[in-house]
Amino acid sequence: MLDANLKAQLHAYLEKVTQPFEIVASLDNGAKSTELKSLLEEIAGMSDKITLRTDGDDARKPSFSLNRIDGDISLRFAGIPMGHEFTSLVLALLQVGGHPSKLGQDVIEQIANLEGEFNFETYFSLSCQNCPDVVQALNLMAVLNPNIRHVAIDGALFQEEVEQRQVMSVPMIFLNGEMFGQGRMDVAEILAKVDTGSVARDAAKLNEKDAFDVLVIGGGPAGAAAAIYAARKGIRTGVAAQRFGGQVLDTMSIENFISVTETEGPKLVRAMEQHVHEYDIDVMNLQTASRLVPATEQGGLHTVEFESGASLKAKTVILSTGARWREMNVPGEQEYRTRGVAYCPHCDGPLYKGKRVAVIGGGNSGVEAAIDLAGLVRHVTLLEFADTLRADEVLQKKLKSLPNVTVIKSAMTTEVIGDGSKVTGLIYKDRTTEELHTVELEGIFVQIGLLPNTEWLKDSVALSKHGEIEIDARCATSIPGVFAAGDVTTVPYKQIIIAMGEGSKASLSAFDHIIRS
Repeated sequence: MLDANLKAQLHAYLEKVTQPFEIVASLDNGAKSTELKSLLEEIAGMSDKITLRTDGDDARKPSFSLNRIDGDISLRFAGIPMGHEFTSLVLALLQVGGHPSKLGQDVIEQIANLEGEFNFETYFSLSCQNCPDVVQALNLMAVLNPNIRHVAIDGALFQEEVEQRQVMSVPMIFLNGEMFGQGRMDVAEILAKVDTGSVARDAAKLNEKDAFDVLVIGGGPAGAAAAIYAARKGIRTGVAAQRFGGQVLDTMSIENFISVTETEGPKLVRAMEQHVHEYDIDVMNLQTASRLVPATEQGGLHTVEFESGASLKAKTVILSTGARWREMNVPGEQEYRTRGVAYCPHCDGPLYKGKRVAVIGGGNSGVEAAIDLAGLVRHVTLLEFADTLRADEVLQKKLKSLPNVTVIKSAMTTEVIGDGSKVTGLIYKDRTTEELHTVELEGIFVQIGLLPNTEWLKDSVALSKHGEIEIDARCATSIPGVFAAGDVTTVPYKQIIIAMGEGSKASLSAFDHIIRS
């Protein structure tokens, strides 16, 4: 089941287990149960503190629970946690086995003190790069608090259950049988939803902070680079971000980051975050900026207000709020979001195995999505607004070679249609004839570019007609002391490596502004 390299790594990790625990497997006569049994036997054989039982009677088969001896932990995997979820399995083994978490003591205490009964279920896919954060967060919470139970479910193995609960996008989380959340969530985000008083407490803490020399808004590649460059100057630096990593967290394969042949978005974000924490940088997550109040006098303090009710002051501000997936803005899109309308083919593709899907967009992202999906689904229809595809020639050539892909050009999607619970098709207009056509399908993947996150800045800094922050060669905005960097700006070519360079430049400009003020 595990290759020699993976076995060696896992064996080294399991040496950190200090408390005995058992793995209780619930199996049937299927091939997947045989595969899971083989994996669990290998794991149990690597540590004398792990015992394997195969007499479990859970309704979901194959599945297994991790049970600490004389402990009260309810943590279960339904499926075989390989692929992106192998890390989740390793962490669960370590944490149930007594290895301490890296969470701050205040967060650990917050989890331990949660009152009530919390029965979480998370649906994931093995190809989803967003799912492990959710699975790992809830597993850890289940280890720390006996009132919290968590089952991580591979949607591809439990198709009947997925259909019944209308799970059409992962990760999807249920709490006590009711829909709780969809998409990437970390411990802090989950706690903010279950501990209703935490937002107000965090806002109060932020309001008490002294003014920063440089305050970075956004934690993507541009924001991380800006923060590091500022901190290296020895000045007081803060980063306030909705989620650290930004759009990169939703990126699957990265092959153009110079010196790194190939990596994945979440892996790169972990490296960025680790680098940021090497410096004295105040990182404030789960903060969505709502208003920028410029300084009223030269050399004065700028104020950034947040949706949480908090506000922060700074001598200089660097805006690096990035961009988000552009939506079609047609009837039915919002109604059927996560119920057939999706934006991440890597995450949600496995849920559409054997079904018909459409990809909207003929750029690199759209064509890559169509190619990937073609290996999973029955048929892919790619719709491009223009009369030609914009993707690289090598991608177009690959697309044309696939027998289950139809390409429709000069097509404008006008409506998403469904039966009230899920997508059943879409309507598009042929831009050459003005005729309307209906395509019957079960899923729609939107890949039409990015939209800058600047709505909150419309009354403060100058924006382009596309909503991007206008900057000069030094990343300065229309407000003295306020700079901007990355995908949120007018800089052409939205690339990770370019965003990092722009973030560094903005930080150096901010420092220059401080010493000259």
